[in-house]
Amino acid sequence: MPGPDPAVAATRSAVRRVLDGAAGQRVIVACSGGADSLALAAAVGFEAPRLSVPAAAVVVDHGLQPGSDEVATRAARQCAELGLEPALVVRVQVAEEGTGPEDAARSARYSVLADAAGDLGAGAILLAHTRDDQAETVLLGLARGSGLRSISGMATFDPRRRLVRPFLDITRAQTEAACTAQGLTWWDDPHNDDPRYTRVRARQVLPALEEALGPGVVAGLSRTAALARSDADGLDQLAAAATAALGAPPWPVGDLSGLVEPVRRRVWRALFPQTAKVHIDGLERLLGDWHGQVGIDVPGGLRVSRRAGQIEVGPAPGRTRLVE
Repeated sequence: MPGPDPAVAATRSAVRRVLDGAAGQRVIVACSGGADSLALAAAVGFEAPRLSVPAAAVVVDHGLQPGSDEVATRAARQCAELGLEPALVVRVQVAEEGTGPEDAARSARYSVLADAAGDLGAGAILLAHTRDDQAETVLLGLARGSGLRSISGMATFDPRRRLVRPFLDITRAQTEAACTAQGLTWWDDPHNDDPRYTRVRARQVLPALEEALGPGVVAGLSRTAALARSDADGLDQLAAAATAALGAPPWPVGDLSGLVEPVRRRVWRALFPQTAKVHIDGLERLLGDWHGQVGIDVPGGLRVSRRAGQIEVGPAPGRTRLVE
């Protein structure tokens, strides 16, 4: 008997890798009705019973366009037909103010999924982000220029938020092929082609990059994310250990200057969580370019200064420290 279509086999294998060993632990599939999440629902619907993993689905209706309720209802019905029970539709109100519609919709969606996971006793929320999504995320991070973590992309496992992304090595073309092979009709979100959204513009740039630089740009950006994430995680661990070793101020200048710069900058952020790059640059000058200058004021009403070989922390001028 011939095996499944290669794209179907790839999606099932990706799901099997993340569900293996999770017998008895309920998972939730976040489904929009698009090709990516529908392929994920189909793969979970096939693999979960074989691994004794109870699986449900949640479809979030953001209400951002006419007919969204019909799309959500249809997606939930498809999930139920694929064996995901219950298959719930949850409608949310997306805030019109703030950082923009993309971020607002994402925040609302993740909040609903977290609530649903709690209500259903689920240990993991499965998201259908693909290699293409990862490449777009890295490209946006490069454009921001905000450091190694910004190009680390999305993690396969995010334990803090109970998020799992099985498809980060699966392409968008594969999810569409998997749906086609299984007779699944997906919904094309018109927002995915709307250039008003930053991610859409990044998506439109990638084909041009592949044409100019040759095939493999998407895969290369995805590999960059994995490598950057590994390095960033390692640096974060070193910084956490160094921060713990420093203890309370004052801190000997040598203890800080002896750290390599990428670790030390992370230590500064851990010691003063609200600092921006301009503050950290100033703190660095207290170590490497100090010539008796006044200390650095950092968020939280604090001044960090250097005196007698020590880095000291006190209230900024005009601030009064409360007596405990």
